[in-house]
Amino acid sequence: MERVKDANSSKMGKMIVGIIVAVLAVIVIISSVAIIPTGYTGVRVTFGQVSDAVVPNGFNLKIPFVQTIIQVNNKQQDITFTNTISAETEERNEVYFSGVTVTYSISASKSSWIYSHVSDYKNNLVSENLVGSALKSVSKTLTPTDVTSRTIIEPLVKDSVQASLDEKYGPGVVMINKVVISNATFDEEYNQKIAQKQQAQMAYETQQIENQTAIEKAEAEAQVKLTQANADAQALVIEAQAEAEANQLLTESLSEEVLKNKEIEKWDGELPDVYVGSSEDSNTMLEITSDLLD
Repeated sequence: MERVKDANSSKMGKMIVGIIVAVLAVIVIISSVAIIPTGYTGVRVTFGQVSDAVVPNGFNLKIPFVQTIIQVNNKQQDITFTNTISAETEERNEVYFSGVTVTYSISASKSSWIYSHVSDYKNNLVSENLVGSALKSVSKTLTPTDVTSRTIIEPLVKDSVQASLDEKYGPGVVMINKVVISNATFDEEYNQKIAQKQQAQMAYETQQIENQTAIEKAEAEAQVKLTQANADAQALVIEAQAEAEANQLLTESLSEEVLKNKEIEKWDGELPDVYVGSSEDSNTMLEITSDLLD
């Protein structure tokens, strides 16, 4: 019986040892493999020493318990600053920016450099101080109107942040893809000035519209009068032409014989008492009497 017990104990021990060895083997195998997903690169660390060579995405081997591979995100990433950033415009107006979001990406070839040279790079790579400084420097070059125009200020801030990062880390390490500024406001005093200016502008535009309306009305009335005057003048011309043409026709139709006939038709049969004639030497005046007619 004791021999049977010893044999069973021996088998149990071997099984336990086998299981332990198998578990250790699995652990070793798992520790020897690192899979880097798409959009990431790996940084190989051996006893705390960072390798300059970047580990590509995919299946990679490493020395278990000696080496570790840290994943670095090379995709586009957003960092949003919740604090309000104050600045001044070209005209020294106080302006406040809030909801500033910077979209950036880390160069895959620079992953190891970033990991080894930037402390807590996930939070400190694109810092709020750096973005705030870029906002302040750009704002000083813009008018109050331009500083609140996202199409103007956002590209300028993007270029300024990129230049600061290139100066800090070197060109091609961090790429700024976009800068979004959700809100830009002025202090209350300036807002009141803007409101007054808008009211003045509205009043000016209203007056301009009224002036233009009055001018157009006067021009319209003048045009009506001119049109009427032209019409009256044209009517007079037409009437005069018609009268002239009628006189011309009448003149052309009155011959000498017709005129004599007209005179005869109008003669009442009475002779004039005096006849004045003319001769080469002298004028002759005759008194016509009924005796002469006889």
